[in-house]
Amino acid sequence: MTIPVTYIKAVDFNELYFNLRKKEGRHYTDEEVLHLPDISSSHVYYKEWKIRRISCERLVNYLKKKQRSLKILEVGCGNGWLSHRLAETPESKVIGIDINIYELEQAAKIFSEFSNLHFIYGDLRSGLFENHQFDIIVFAASIQYFPSLTDILKIALNLLKEKGEIHILDTHFYKPGESVAAKTRSLDYFIKLGIPEMNNLYFHHPISELDLFDFKMLYQPSRRFILKRSDPFPWIVITSEKQA
Repeated sequence: MTIPVTYIKAVDFNELYFNLRKKEGRHYTDEEVLHLPDISSSHVYYKEWKIRRISCERLVNYLKKKQRSLKILEVGCGNGWLSHRLAETPESKVIGIDINIYELEQAAKIFSEFSNLHFIYGDLRSGLFENHQFDIIVFAASIQYFPSLTDILKIALNLLKEKGEIHILDTHFYKPGESVAAKTRSLDYFIKLGIPEMNNLYFHHPISELDLFDFKMLYQPSRRFILKRSDPFPWIVITSEKQA
């Protein structure tokens, strides 16, 4: 596992995020991670993983239809379960990157036998991939840990090949006026868990921030689906228009 130089604040994030996951009961065994998003129906987060299975299968099937080799980067890969599933795409090469060293080490251990799958500790904003180009960049339940949606998406766009794509999954975007109330709810939640500092590392991006980009929604949940919890999150795609 390559360990490049990255931001000092990653150390603080590691400790806070590790404690958050522990208190939430989101530390998974190696065996559980290996089979995610499939998990026992008795697990406390079974319904959540059922939703993630839907979005995962939708994305993997979409990528397989391209019928060509793909270089894929997952930003904020955590324990690597989604990177593992993305690596099932024929002739793909997948890199998962995260500053969460604890889960990243678990991912590197569990999925070490997959030759087309690699994990790197680092921050996308550090210039780590300045000499690389990707066909697909995925943010799955990770975009909320970046303070500026605009900045991180511009960085990602610069790392795409011509007609490359950014995919944002499992992420809630807020309508005008909703972000402040959501921030307050999150603070209450983190205080309840005894980790109020986490509120400074978790960001509530309004949907309007995407207006700077030529994006489309490949999936947009209706209110009926949200109430049923089928898949409450949009599937957003931003395509690079750079010329060769």
